[in-house]
Amino acid sequence: MYFYEPAKGHGLPHDPLNAIIGPRPIGWIASLDEQGRRNLAPYSFFNCFNYRPPIIGFASSGWKDSVRNISETKEFVWNLTTRELAVPMNETSASLPHGEDEFARAGLTPAASRIIKTPRVAESPVNFECRLSQCIQLTAADGTPVDSWLVLGEVVAVHIDETLLENGIYQTARAQPVLRAGGPSAYYGISEAQRFDLTRPDNR
Repeated sequence: MYFYEPAKGHGLPHDPLNAIIGPRPIGWIASLDEQGRRNLAPYSFFNCFNYRPPIIGFASSGWKDSVRNISETKEFVWNLTTRELAVPMNETSASLPHGEDEFARAGLTPAASRIIKTPRVAESPVNFECRLSQCIQLTAADGTPVDSWLVLGEVVAVHIDETLLENGIYQTARAQPVLRAGGPSAYYGISEAQRFDLTRPDNR
């Protein structure tokens, strides 16, 4: 077994942590600043944390525009990244000066949300309108603050392209979601051929 203590370094060409915990869904987060200027950025530390109310969250290394905007306006939109949108999504990861529009840089269309002010990515087949529930600075085990922020939001509205619904059931693979893996450039997709089913013991 290869062994290392993270505080002492991993001794490998690339940190394996985010390759092991993967592939991970992408938090493609749209936000507005207080002046109403758009921001769109992908975060690979993203997931869902609660059913009712539905709560999703992403973590940002550093107090970036997304975190600042959301802390000010108390809202954001998550947009599903699909294979067709992988390149535009990657373009929105560019480090731009505050106030520059990633929607415009990536050639994406802002679409009005129904409940909040922040726009959705029109090209994305699934969007979650969210209101901020918590913004938490992470700490190490000894309580030392870390320059990373966990942003949690309650999903208050959901938009789904109806072609992704079959008899009312959302078809995960049909959307062709893009998932982040390890290394500087690795992504994965999923397909119906990779599906398998398990019934939980309590439901047998």
